[in-house]
Amino acid sequence: MGLLSFLGALSPAHISLFTLTSGGRCVGRDALGNKYYRAKPRPGYKRERRWVMYKGAPEASSVPPEWHGWLHHQSDEIPDEDTPSFRREWQKPHKANMTGTNHAYRPPGHILKGGRRDKATGDYTAWSPPK
Repeated sequence: MGLLSFLGALSPAHISLFTLTSGGRCVGRDALGNKYYRAKPRPGYKRERRWVMYKGAPEASSVPPEWHGWLHHQSDEIPDEDTPSFRREWQKPHKANMTGTNHAYRPPGHILKGGRRDKATGDYTAWSPPK
């Protein structure tokens, strides 16, 4: 049984140790500062290993879509911000999921935004089934 199998769930410190001992090579970085690595396949496997070292808290939603595709072998092309096809002009910048943080969206009337909604305008009629 290998050291990493013994450790079970991997913490950021374990991932750092794995990165140092696996022969992983850094292939890129995203706008949030996350670093992406690749290494030879494990014995008995054909696909190379790919992983991310998060900058800050390890939060999967902080991985931009193009890097997510690369990590999951949907693409072998390493995302490059200098490539014109990297982002379309109509695409908004990637933003991590803010649910559960102080930056989460809270609509008008939310309890943490005063808890007062605008009065109903009367332009809504509830549906009732035909009799």
